[in-house]
Parts: sequence; structure tokens; C-alpha cells
Amino acid sequence: MQAVTETHDAAEVLQQWQAQEAVVRARLSHSGVAEPSQVAGKTGLEVMNAMLSGELPYPPIADTLDFGLIEVDFGRAVFQGKPKFRHYNPLGSVHGGWFATLLDSAVGCAVHTTMPVGKSYTTAELKINIVRPLSERIPLVRAVGTVIHGGNRMATAEGRLVGPDGKLYAHATTTCFIFDLK
Repeated sequence: MQAVTETHDAAEVLQQWQAQEAVVRARLSHSGVAEPSQVAGKTGLEVMNAMLSGELPYPPIADTLDFGLIEVDFGRAVFQGKPKFRHYNPLGSVHGGWFATLLDSAVGCAVHTTMPVGKSYTTAELKINIVRPLSERIPLVRAVGTVIHGGNRMATAEGRLVGPDGKLYAHATTTCFIFDLK
């Protein structure tokens, strides 16, 4: 009986994730890169919320790799992706670079949400552990990034890549260097 419940729960979670993605995608206007004048005077969280609302363009990499921002809050960012055949490596599973890009986006944007006006960041280090392979049989995965430490010069965050059934596919940590915008 437990397997039926887990399958049912995973199906419900998948439906919720798909519905949330449809709502977000309906608000998005186009991919691109925001002009400095569009982000001037905004905190990192305000910038991320502006992307989610469609006020600012979403990054082109989201189209290329079939993933996108789904949720943000201070110190937290959630991305959702669709593993597809075009993401496969020669071994017949999703390439590690896809895992890394999705997790880097989640942990980096979690740090981004903590940036005050006039500050930015760059990834100094990314560490990823892939614990099980992905294939197109898994319809969606989510990368959830959470800030561990936010300082004036460095920030750290961790992320987990999970399926709708709660299975962990990979986890990552990042260290980001924080600097003043000029």
C-alpha cells in the first residue's frame, strides 16, 4: 500500500509543479539580459521578483536548457527543469553539465536574493555531487538553493536537485564573492 501512496503523492506533486510552471511562464515576456537602468536601485530580491513577474527578461540559457526560475524568497531560489534527450551525454543519460547549470542557477540566485542595492556577486566555487542519473523518463526536477551564510565579501549556499517523488538526484554547494557595482 505504501508504494501506491508514494506514486499518488508524486503524481500530485508533479501536477502542482506543472501548474506552477504554467502560471510563471504565462507572465514571462521574453528572454534577454536586463539593461543596467532596469535594475538600478533594486535589491537582488527585487530583481529576481521582476524576472518572475515578466517585468524583466528571463535569461536565454533557460530556453537552451529547458529550465527556469519558479520561486524566490530572501535567501532561497527554486528552479525547475525538464530532462530531455537533447541533454544526454554519450552514455545515454543527462549530462553532468545540465545538473551543474541547474544547481548553479539555484544556489547563485539564492545568494542574489540577499544582495542589497549596489552589490553584486560572482561564483568563486561550485561543488556538485550527482547521486543518481537522470533521463527523460523523469518529467521534471527542482533545484532548491538556500543561503547558508551571507557576508559582506563572501556568501555560501547549498542546493538539492529532487524529483516530484522526493528522490535526490544531486546536491551542490557554492561560495560567491560579493563586490560593489560601479
